[in-house]
Amino acid sequence: MPDMLVKLYDLDDDWCFLAELKKGAITVRKPIGPEKHLIVQWVSDKFGPAWASETEAALANVPRTCFVAIKKAAIIGFACYDATALGFFGPIGVDRLHRRKGTGKALLLACLLDMKLKGYGYAVVGAVKDTDFFKKTVGAVEIPGSTPGLYRTRLKEAQSDIG
Repeated sequence: MPDMLVKLYDLDDDWCFLAELKKGAITVRKPIGPEKHLIVQWVSDKFGPAWASETEAALANVPRTCFVAIKKAAIIGFACYDATALGFFGPIGVDRLHRRKGTGKALLLACLLDMKLKGYGYAVVGAVKDTDFFKKTVGAVEIPGSTPGLYRTRLKEAQSDIG
């Protein structure tokens, strides 16, 4: 899975996507401290412990580098940046029942525009499965030779006893 590059300076400073989601009773915002455990648990349950770890890292950043999508007081999606490495976007995930309705796009744009406001010129999207989504949504391009990229030395669950 390749890494992709997004030119943040080419993104319009337009946050109207938040108002569009609100019409469907969905709010995208940064979480507050007492919500941390709920968000990390939700991400772990829906997407696994690795993404939960990255989310926990993003929630520990000051200011936070995580956004959540909420509908009827329930989490339906999340997105983070500066979790795995500085300048990296991800992970991002939306509950299966709420996909293909603009929530993922809104979470992506919220993170990328937040990065742009902080002065980043580019964002790297690491280990992308759905390259078409990022190409269509934000004009991302694949970074040649980026597979397996930063994640190549990532620790995984131990399979044997070192003893």
